[in-house]
Amino acid sequence: MGALQPWHWIVLIVVVVLLFGSKKLPEAARGLGRSMRIFKSEVQEMQNDGKKGEAPAPQAPAQQQPPAQLPPTAAQVDPAPVAPASDVRDEHPRSA
Repeated sequence: MGALQPWHWIVLIVVVVLLFGSKKLPEAARGLGRSMRIFKSEVQEMQNDGKKGEAPAPQAPAQQQPPAQLPPTAAQVDPAPVAPASDVRDEHPRSA
């Protein structure tokens, strides 16, 4: 007895059409459909992110090779030219 009868559905549909108008109902249905699609895609993406976070099956560790030795660059060989001691000037005059 608590279920809606067919005439209840008819009255409900008539009231909804009168309240919202026949032009607004298709727009509202499209908006609801878009929202549901976005919601479903976001839920599916969250589930896929959870699966990606799981650790894969353990594999045999790969042997690591030592890093290759590169030839020294010019900056490493001779970092900066040094002036000879005779060319160095004392900026402060000596007191006599």
